[in-house]
Amino acid sequence: MLIRAKAPLRISFAGGGTDVPPYPEKEGGCVLSATINKYAYGTLHPRDDGQISIESLDFGISINYNVDEDLIYDGKLDLVKAAIKKLGGQNGAGFNLFLHSDAPPGTGLGSSSAMMVALVGLLKEFKNMPLTDYEIAHLAYVIERKELKIDGGLQDQYASTFGGFNFIEFLKDRVIVNPLKINQDVINELEHNLLLCYTGGTRLSAKIIEDQVSRYERGEEEALQGLRQLKEMTIEMKNALLQRKLNEFGELLGHAWENKKKLSSKITNPVIEEMYNEAKKAGALGGKITGAGGGGYLLLYCPFEKKHKVAERLRNLGGAITDFAFEFYGLQTWRVNDQWNMTT
Repeated sequence: MLIRAKAPLRISFAGGGTDVPPYPEKEGGCVLSATINKYAYGTLHPRDDGQISIESLDFGISINYNVDEDLIYDGKLDLVKAAIKKLGGQNGAGFNLFLHSDAPPGTGLGSSSAMMVALVGLLKEFKNMPLTDYEIAHLAYVIERKELKIDGGLQDQYASTFGGFNFIEFLKDRVIVNPLKINQDVINELEHNLLLCYTGGTRLSAKIIEDQVSRYERGEEEALQGLRQLKEMTIEMKNALLQRKLNEFGELLGHAWENKKKLSSKITNPVIEEMYNEAKKAGALGGKITGAGGGGYLLLYCPFEKKHKVAERLRNLGGAITDFAFEFYGLQTWRVNDQWNMTT
């Protein structure tokens, strides 16, 4: 018997940064995001010899442990070890884990958190734990941010767990996921006009977030203003989306990016700025770097008639255009009978 899981990656339209503590506890944050058809995948195969074997296709790492051996955080698949420890994965006969993601960590699509959500899903099924979506997302957040002390916000775990278009509110004592009912014609038009471009670089989001948090805690006016305006703009973007004002939505994408850059000087760099400015010259209405910034994917809203010109300009600058569609399911887990995969 195999247990499989897949958790979608996400693109964040606006609000990223307002979900990073301590801002939500003090002023409340919100994020507008949607999941896409890129995933973190996991397969768990129970075994009865007391061994745990973990293989990551993305990192090219394989590690093996005895179930009663202490899992030490040493930089080798620590996300996986922390999930196993937190969900009691060592209390059993053992298992094999195989992991893979459609995007590497540091690209701004929430891939690390999606992998954590997939791991929680696998171990939940393996241990027959009755967890709700809110409990899965919260547990993934706790493992990643509290147990491993990786700086970051709350949005990615909830986006990946719930899936679809969501307006997510981060309050002092709770998170509220508000699913948005977007008509199919609007979704078609968004997919028609949005362009996702890999800028060719990854980044350590924790360093960017550490700088952002320290500026907020010091009370630097630019950072405070940026966060508060981002929050207001996220609400405006949600309303534009629901009211089918898509050109306005695209322009707000760019305005939100300008406010995002106020949070830290590390959020952008000359390569990103050149790509963004050239995209605007070629016809893009607005755009932003997904995730914490510093590298990864550039998301742009372009009138479809000019989208090919924007894409060509970005390719000439070294960018790689990535096709995507929106995904409306969040975390999915299922069981596979070994006989399903037998050859005749």
